[in-house]
Amino acid sequence: MLRWSAIVLGALALAGAAQAAEAPKVRVESGVLVGTRTERARIFRNVPYAAPPVGPLRWAPPKRPPAWKGERDATANGPSCPQKMNPDGSPNEGSANGRVSEDCLQLNLFAPLATKKAPVMVWLHGGGHKTGAGWIYDGQNFARDGVVLVAINYRLGPLGYFAHPALGKGQGGNYGLMDQIAALQWVRRNIAAFGGDPANVTVFGESAGGGGTLALLATPSASGLFQKAAVQSGGGWSRPSTLADHEKAGAALATRLGLSAPSAADLRALPADKLAEAGAGADYGPFPDGRLLKETPAQAFAAGRAIDVPLIIGANSGEDSLMGRSLPNAAALAARIPASVKAIYAEEAAKGDEALVRAAFGDHYMVAPARWIAARAAGGKPAFLYHFSYIGSRFRPMGVTTAAHAAEIQYVFEYWGRRTPLSMVAEDDKAMTGLMHGCWVAFARIGAPKCGIDWPAYDLTRDELVEFGAQSGVRARFHKDRLDAQEQLVLPSLALPEN
Repeated sequence: MLRWSAIVLGALALAGAAQAAEAPKVRVESGVLVGTRTERARIFRNVPYAAPPVGPLRWAPPKRPPAWKGERDATANGPSCPQKMNPDGSPNEGSANGRVSEDCLQLNLFAPLATKKAPVMVWLHGGGHKTGAGWIYDGQNFARDGVVLVAINYRLGPLGYFAHPALGKGQGGNYGLMDQIAALQWVRRNIAAFGGDPANVTVFGESAGGGGTLALLATPSASGLFQKAAVQSGGGWSRPSTLADHEKAGAALATRLGLSAPSAADLRALPADKLAEAGAGADYGPFPDGRLLKETPAQAFAAGRAIDVPLIIGANSGEDSLMGRSLPNAAALAARIPASVKAIYAEEAAKGDEALVRAAFGDHYMVAPARWIAARAAGGKPAFLYHFSYIGSRFRPMGVTTAAHAAEIQYVFEYWGRRTPLSMVAEDDKAMTGLMHGCWVAFARIGAPKCGIDWPAYDLTRDELVEFGAQSGVRARFHKDRLDAQEQLVLPSLALPEN
């Protein structure tokens, strides 16, 4: 019996040694990474792209990551950036749970098993600039299809977008945006070691990540770091604000935390969890600080100053899911809609105040800005506009009729996530995944979504988009009256430059 046990243990040891021998190793600027290999990808997790933003580096531009000796284990996910987590450990609004740490400026990387000069896609996660993490997303099917997928963390909430007079005016307050730029710089310096092409990088994101992508397009110092961009439900009609506005908000936050006249050291001594908790109810994200970001994305696109790269942009049919399941104040919200706009939504208004408000909300915040930005971008490199309305098979028996905010991510990634068993994925779901994922992969390769559907570049005179839905195809003048009405309502408030 002892002899047999020894044989079994010896066999297991040999198998473990063989598996370890197959573990992929890559040398980057800071040292050697040891990852994991699957049948689809080489995977490297918790890879630092910047130094930990702690101590004097809290609310400071990111620095290059320090070097390490020996081999760094890159087989396990790192922590999420500080954010408000659910006490029961379930995923929060940004789908993150588990460990958090200010030492969070890391990325996960999914590389093809063997390739050179592969297109690269850098994913910016959503979560309202307050929640979420890059590690949530599985990029193995991008790697399987010849793309290096990089999913990053970036500073969130008050740690990512904070200004205060005590910190000085020299660096603005867009630290989360600085992190995204630092990650793209890391990719440019290191991605060739993974078989990626540093001259063929697509930055893309959803919701807050889409907003971050738009901010990058409006940031001159980001020029040259990416060659294509895709914006999924990223808005784009933010009203202008100033550094002084954000310093005032930062001072108010510090006061709520018991610091009425703090020094920079006092602010940096605040516990990260207290900051995340205190900022949970506020709005955060890139803003014009007069330094890194000098204007809103809308202003940059209106003036023709946005970085000119091929662009995919679009939104979903159920963006109103951001409002929650019920609207007890629907009547009050409907009363705030101008009569001229309400008249355009006559069909929705006939169904009641809630239907009217939900339709107008989705158009106002996501659908109309996407079309407007596509039209502004169309004068340069091609822009491709989409509308996602597909209802997953598992939702149809529940009476769901619109595609919720973020519903398209599963189809773009060909990854069903932690909450969707494959037993709930039908053949038509897989067909939609094959279509959308193929479009994004083709776009990353050649800058055009050649993917089994005739997706025309956007042109204002034709006003065409591709709808990904029960019957996918090209639609002309999609909701034109509604979207035109939203432009007339919103554009005068955006301080756009004169044409």
